[in-house]
Amino acid sequence: MARAFILLCDSVGCGGAPDAGDFFNIDAATGESLPDTGSDTLGNLARWRAARGWPLRLPHLARMGLGLACAEATGEIPPGLELPGGAAGPQAAVGSAIETSRGKDTPSGHYEICGTPVDFDWGYFPRTRPCFPDALIEALVEACDLPGVLGNEHASGTAIIAELGDEHCLSGKPIVYTSADSVFQIAAHEEAFGLDRLYAVCEVARGICDPLNIGRVIARPFTGSGGGADDGAGYRRTGNRRDFAVPPPPGNLLDAVVEAGGAVWSVGKVDDIFGHRSISHRSKRDGLAALWDGTLEAAQAAEDGALIFTNFVDFDSKFGHRRLPGGYAEALEYWDSRLPELLSVLREDDLVLWTADHGNDPTWPGTDHTREQVPMLFFGPAAPTGRRLGTSVTFADMGATLARHLGLGRDLPHGTALF
Repeated sequence: MARAFILLCDSVGCGGAPDAGDFFNIDAATGESLPDTGSDTLGNLARWRAARGWPLRLPHLARMGLGLACAEATGEIPPGLELPGGAAGPQAAVGSAIETSRGKDTPSGHYEICGTPVDFDWGYFPRTRPCFPDALIEALVEACDLPGVLGNEHASGTAIIAELGDEHCLSGKPIVYTSADSVFQIAAHEEAFGLDRLYAVCEVARGICDPLNIGRVIARPFTGSGGGADDGAGYRRTGNRRDFAVPPPPGNLLDAVVEAGGAVWSVGKVDDIFGHRSISHRSKRDGLAALWDGTLEAAQAAEDGALIFTNFVDFDSKFGHRRLPGGYAEALEYWDSRLPELLSVLREDDLVLWTADHGNDPTWPGTDHTREQVPMLFFGPAAPTGRRLGTSVTFADMGATLARHLGLGRDLPHGTALF
């Protein structure tokens, strides 16, 4: 009996979507709002490295056909991602996909991949200071018996913790902030404020944010002392982040797997994104190495009929939002170096999907996600090696393909199987 994997490299897009001009980033230097047209996470990153005489080296993904997947989106194979000389064709079925959901956020991308695009608009907070409605903050302070809050603005998480961490520890006021995504984020010190207390405050905030249609409330715990950034000194965010998300639309791929008697193995933050619904096994991990280890452990343990779903978040959280192309490239190269370990433990009927949920071009102005197409690589013993899939008009085709492979007995709400 078949198994399926989703290896989602968070934010690894492959070129501006057709509607990229309708989505914007704020140039920090000028304050100008710039459209995402021309954003291309993989392509621009490869060109950034090539221009410095240090080509991007992803030999395993290149053999799979990652360069061809990029070319489906942009018409160009990024430097260093060509098929190796002598290769008869890609070692995967390759293509790209266009998002139909209205946002360029994490939940929308994940839900659409799994067959349920987000056809409504999330609520967002304005780029004002303060940015949150007075009623929201007043309700949170009263319900959680807080002395007040700090922040109340659009901000980088690491920057606002460095700026306000000392005052937070002295006052007991949590740090609240948002971004261009539909999020309400609460940062607090694990010892000075308490991790369990932070989670409890976030649970209350989830209910308060529901009428505003906010996609996620995110707990952002940190440790350390004395200010600073995530560089080993000062305050440091920990791996105890937790997302309190709006429940996903019903009938998605995860629901279908469980209904059919299979198990869903979540590695990383997948269970948070899907509201802890239809998750059979949870493996919370922090960092690319640990996420890879958790994926390999799941691959060894999962029974027939299972879906193993890993979100490799570091590309987005550590390098994309911070616009660090060097770190992004090195993380991709590390990821690629671990791929043979998975290939060596795949079983006869396994099918693996490698993709992303949106873009976050580290060479692009601003700090927000970029509206991009995403690559689709289907590989493993059950994949139709060498097939060119073209460009799907919805991410949901990926979920439909996995549903057919798993023989779930029903179609997902959206999407058409590609093979």
